[in-house]
Amino acid sequence: MEDETAESRNKARLAIMELSNIISLPMALTAVVRLNVPDAIWQDGANTPLSPVQILSRILPSGGGDPDNLQRILRLLTSYGVFTEHLDNSDSPERKYSLTDTGKTLVTDSEGLSFAPYVLQHHQDALMRVWPFMHETVLDPTSEPFVKVHGEEAYSYYRKRPEMVGLMQKAMSGTAAPVMRAILNKYDGFKGVKRLVDVGGSTGDCLRMILQKHPHINEGINLDLPEVVAKAPEIPGVTHVGGDMYKSVPAGDAIFMKWMLNWTDEECKLIMENCYKALPFGGKLIALEPVVPNESDDGLRTRALLGGDIFMMTIYRPKGKHRTEEEFKQLGLSAGFPHFQAFYFDYYHTLLEFQK
Repeated sequence: MEDETAESRNKARLAIMELSNIISLPMALTAVVRLNVPDAIWQDGANTPLSPVQILSRILPSGGGDPDNLQRILRLLTSYGVFTEHLDNSDSPERKYSLTDTGKTLVTDSEGLSFAPYVLQHHQDALMRVWPFMHETVLDPTSEPFVKVHGEEAYSYYRKRPEMVGLMQKAMSGTAAPVMRAILNKYDGFKGVKRLVDVGGSTGDCLRMILQKHPHINEGINLDLPEVVAKAPEIPGVTHVGGDMYKSVPAGDAIFMKWMLNWTDEECKLIMENCYKALPFGGKLIALEPVVPNESDDGLRTRALLGGDIFMMTIYRPKGKHRTEEEFKQLGLSAGFPHFQAFYFDYYHTLLEFQK
């Protein structure tokens, strides 16, 4: 028998207790988003440390709420770096909370965007009911947990529920905007492009940002499902096209896409083959995708990427996945692209160039 008083055994028990209760973390994060706590603390950049009572007075002006329970949630999220806890030196110290850089990602910006809708989108009731069936992706990878629970694939289910589609679009816009700003400040691969196609571009947010940064691009084509582009706003220089990337892609000097190459190998190859056909010799497919590391470790980046991979496996496709850089290179070769480069401008998303 091992010595249960040993430090290693104590740490092991502590670790498994944390993992067993880890669901508390995303649920606490969802709770503060639903309560609008980040915006209440931020107050146009003040970020003044507030007590739970003060926070409640801002989110519930008419009164009410339980400050003790709010404090319990804030303490957990403080331990994971979302809030900073401030204690005074009195005999009965009052706890106050401000936002860390991580917490600030949940604050609504001047364009109405933040990561808050992404948190809500990932933890909707319809998705939460799917997670208990994750193990079945191991037993039978042809059976999708979402289909087992709801009787149809996730996107088909979403399309029948406008509120879910709206939340997803807000989530995608909120997460894409800061990443696109970072990439457009460093990436020069759009030089010389006159006609740019965005495959799966939703309402055209990324295409708008690219054209603003690169005014030499005189035509942007935003391809998405007809029901998606039907609600897209008018954007100068952009034409919204309803279509299906699995059938064909409009011609362009270059093609851009984000988060489109996380489906099955067969689906991704088909998408890329259609892109290859739509490009001239020397044309580029520019894809913004999560790229998982070759080795597994306990780093924040690795955990974030592998967590996203499991989300893809459980909610969308058992064989859909985040890929390594080498897997993307081989996928490109299988679709006809002989040249490949990866640019690591962002910690979560990698810019991939496939050249014809």
